[in-house]
Amino acid sequence: MIKFVFMINRIDGMTFEEFVEHHRNRHAPLFASIPEARQYVKKYTVSHPIPADGYPSPAYDGLTEIWFESWADHNAFFASANYKALVNPDESKFIDMNSVEVMVTEEMVVVQPSG
Repeated sequence: MIKFVFMINRIDGMTFEEFVEHHRNRHAPLFASIPEARQYVKKYTVSHPIPADGYPSPAYDGLTEIWFESWADHNAFFASANYKALVNPDESKFIDMNSVEVMVTEEMVVVQPSG
């Protein structure tokens, strides 16, 4: 399984609250609505920082994680007409594309609750 972690910041002029609202309530449902998401994506999450006393301010406004079974599935998803026409254009409406950092990982679960 291949996991992509996208660390993202909001565009200039957008509040953090507007960014979170767009990411959670517009972009995520749009992403999930295309058939290729159900066909190729194994898991998709969006996360946003919360206040945490004793920890430094986060460097990013949000985090998106996307899991694929293979590079072929990754390539097929991002090459799909629906991603290119619907999902990709929405990204620049709330994400500062110049600030995006990406990490490609293989996840190893160390502790997982039973039950």
